[in-house]
Amino acid sequence: MLYPELFKSLEQVRWNMETDIPWDSFDASLLTDEQAQTIKMNAITEWSALPATEMFLRDNRDDSDFCAFMSIWFFEEQKHSLAMMEYLRRFRPALVPTEDELDKVRFEFDPAPALETLTMHFCGEIRLNHWYRCAAEWHNEPVIKHIYKLISQDEARHGGAYLRYMKKALLANGDKARGAFARIGVLMASARRTEKPLHPTNLHVNHALYPNDTVQSRVPDPGWLEHWLDDQIQFDGAWEKKVVERILHNLSLLLERSFDSVQDLNHYRKEIAARLAATAEVV
Repeated sequence: MLYPELFKSLEQVRWNMETDIPWDSFDASLLTDEQAQTIKMNAITEWSALPATEMFLRDNRDDSDFCAFMSIWFFEEQKHSLAMMEYLRRFRPALVPTEDELDKVRFEFDPAPALETLTMHFCGEIRLNHWYRCAAEWHNEPVIKHIYKLISQDEARHGGAYLRYMKKALLANGDKARGAFARIGVLMASARRTEKPLHPTNLHVNHALYPNDTVQSRVPDPGWLEHWLDDQIQFDGAWEKKVVERILHNLSLLLERSFDSVQDLNHYRKEIAARLAATAEVV
């Protein structure tokens, strides 16, 4: 069971919203209305950890260890939302998300294969870590810069925790897990080939609600994410390369195969798919 060790390690580095954020350092001259609006959108997006947790608990009923870890992940993700809302409450109160705006990003996700969902969120944490690091560089106001650095570090630790559950799943499921990890890894490391940013909050999750079945489609400004990434924080090719490299590096360690490119990972995916197909034929 991983939960006891993860609880202990994450407890040791957990930051306190009252004492570890330099609220008194706020400089109003360094925060624009445009920047404050992006903080609001990120606060609402982080609130979607609530339906994601409900999904994880539903789809992993047979895994008490992972479900217990959700108590940590859910707490810390909701704290990210709360920290940004507290920032707005103190310094831009008119932009604090309303309860109705938060409620809109809580909706049911369709059931999905647990291994694929786990991998998607592992990759999503890596991507979010880099988005927030880039956002911290874009902002000049010292308090929000500090908040983004804190939450980016949390996202990196969450990615590490998900990776440990992937390793555990690999031991239990063999090629089935390898196939799922490679399949989703190829998808999530191929963002430059897609029109929309590849993150769990930007993917369709409820067929009956389509096309309004992504978290981003339900925030007050559904087009904000692309504008934030492309035009505001300028998450460019150099940043995207870092994301892809981290995904490939971690999957290389996990799967004990060197992946220098998405193409390498895709070749591996095909290899595992063929092996699974051959096994199915024998059975």
